[in-house]
Formats: sequence, C-alpha cells, structure tokens
Amino acid sequence: MRHNFIIILVANFIVAASVTMIMPFLSLYIDTLGDFSDDYVQTWAGIIFAATFITAFLMSPIWGRIADKYGYKPIMIINCFGVGLSIFLMGYVQNVEQFFVLRLAMGVVTGFIPTSIAFISKHTPKEVAGKTLGTLQMGSVGGTLFGPVLGGLMADTFGFKYTFLITAVTITIAATIIIFGIHEPAIIRKVKNVIYSRKNVIWAIFHHRLILNVMFVTSLIQIGNFSIQPLLSLYVSELTPSQEVAMLAGVTFSAAGLGNICFARFWGKLADHYGYERILSYLLILAVIFIIPQAFVTELWQLIILRFLFGIISGGLIPITSALIRREAPIEVQGEIMGYNQSFRFLGNIIGPVLGGVVASLGGIHSVFYTTGLLFFIGFVIMSFLKKLPVQYMDEMLKKHA
Repeated sequence: MRHNFIIILVANFIVAASVTMIMPFLSLYIDTLGDFSDDYVQTWAGIIFAATFITAFLMSPIWGRIADKYGYKPIMIINCFGVGLSIFLMGYVQNVEQFFVLRLAMGVVTGFIPTSIAFISKHTPKEVAGKTLGTLQMGSVGGTLFGPVLGGLMADTFGFKYTFLITAVTITIAATIIIFGIHEPAIIRKVKNVIYSRKNVIWAIFHHRLILNVMFVTSLIQIGNFSIQPLLSLYVSELTPSQEVAMLAGVTFSAAGLGNICFARFWGKLADHYGYERILSYLLILAVIFIIPQAFVTELWQLIILRFLFGIISGGLIPITSALIRREAPIEVQGEIMGYNQSFRFLGNIIGPVLGGVVASLGGIHSVFYTTGLLFFIGFVIMSFLKKLPVQYMDEMLKKHA
C-alpha cells in the first residue's frame, strides 16, 4: 500500500492545485463575458464559486456508495476526467449562465480527494489512520497553496482560455497516473444485504451519536475556515498602505496553509497514540485561542504570524475527524459514510462565505473572527460532551435495525 499512498499523495497535489488555479481570476473572467457592473460581477462570482460545492454536497455520498460497490480506482478516474472536461469547456463559454452550468457540472464529479481519502483509509490499519490521513492531507493542502499562484501567473502569461486548457491537461495527467500507478484489490461482490441499504445506513448515522456529531463538527470547522477567506484581502488592505494588496493577501492566506502542512502528520500521529476525541477537543479549543486575537491586530505581520499558528492547529482537525469516521464506520459502507462526512464539509464550504459576508456587513470584519471562534468553541463543547457518553457500535446498530 505504500506505493498506492505515494501515488495518491502526488495525485492529490496535482488535482488540488489544478482545481484552485482558476480561483484568482474567477471574477476577472466573468467580467470578460459582457459589459457588467461591479455589483453584478461580485454577485455572480459568489454564486459561481458556491455552485460547485452545492452539487458536490449532493453527490459525495452517491460516489461513496458506488465506490464501495465497484471500487475506488474507477471513481477517481471518472472524477479526474470529469473535472478536466468541465474546466476545458469553461474556456469556451459565451455567457455567465454557461459558466455557472459548467461549475455545477464540475461539482457533480468533484469527488477525487474524498474518494482518495476513503481509498487510503480503507486499506490503512486503524491504529495509524490519523498519521496516514494527516500525511495525505499535505498533498491537497500543498496543491491548494501553489494552485492559485500558478493559475494567476499563467493567466497573466497565456490568458484565461489557455489557462483553462493547461489546467485540464494537468488533471488528465493525474488521471493517467491513477490508471497506471494504482493497484486496487479486487472488490468481492456480495449479495445485496438489507443491513447495508442506503436507508439503513442513513438511519444508523442519525442514531450514532459520535459519527453524527463528528460530521456536524466537520461542518463547523469548514464554516469557520471559509468565513474569513473571501474577506481576507479586504482585511489586509486595512492593515497595510501597500498597493500590492493581492500579493500580501496571498502571503497571509498561504501562512495558514504552511502551518497546516508542517503539522498535519504530527497531529494525526499524536491522535493515534492518545485518542482522536481527546486531541480533536484540544485542537478545537486551541483554534479558539488563536483565531480571536486576529481581530485585534494592528500590523500585517501580526496577522501573518497568527494565521500561521492557526494553520498549525487547524492542520489536525480534518484528518482526525476522517480517522474517527474510519474507526467507527463498517468497512462495507465506509466509502458511503465518508461521502456523507464530505457532504457536511461541502455544506460548511457553502455556508462559511455567506455567513462571513453577513457578519462582516453587520459588525465589521473583526466580528467574523469572534463568530469563527464561537463555532470552534461549540465544536469543543460537543466533543467534550461526547467523551462522557456510552460507546455505540454501528455494525450492531445496522444489524438490529435491518
């Protein structure tokens, strides 16, 4: 499995970088599609940005269930080619509505990274799941850091159309690597079992206290992470007289990602040893401690340092929640349950920017940090409460309810 892991790590970097390459010029590209006002462009930029997450939210459990039945490798290949085709066609749209439809279509097949996580998770011993998934996250976070930078440079050098083309080719390369580099053990087809029917699995999720609440906490984490992102450049402009706001905002954004990469593996390894619930609780309260002071900074360097420290803490949150799901979910439906967990993440991705915008409009950008801190604190309270409750076994719940 080490060979598979390395291939998936590289592919995650390529896919994450490719998908985020178009982010820096999203609004600029919309502006080229007609003679629009600034308000129109900003509104559609938000809608088009969220469109992918909406369909991805709906499709994640479906891809997970298909992967459980037919294997993860075919789904990863389909996802890569689907995203690549969607991005390629974006370079040829004639109006905003066509762009929106293609972003929706892209969301339908935006399942590569969660599917790859489920694939590695399924073939990873439970006792090292945290460390392994933490290491795997380094690939996707690294891609997310470099993608926007590369995309911006290519857009300035080659133009929007060719950037879409290059991005599509890059994702196709990732698909090719998966086709020839990944070996997946044969899936043993089982007679249809009512125990693992979709209806029974959903019932079990909603009655399994730990899994349901971990999914909810996952959504809170994503809401917190995404609430400030659209506003970061505006906050940076308040803190510096420099004209290079976009570049400085990129540095500030990347600071959190750098901290994330450096410590994701460490937190996962620590959680494997001391318990996922305990380490997740500690990280959530530490996130509160490092997010609130960001509202009080007076210099940009202070914000950059705090974003880096916050990134160190947040680097362990998603891998540990994934490892918790891995521990609790029966192997037969692990992909499907991981898919539902991914849906909660996408839900957070959708709510976060909207919530951040609303809160900032009512109380200023500073208030977004207070709100985010409150969300992480709620997550801490939930995890602290769950540790005191009796253990539930999903396998037994599925069998009894079937």
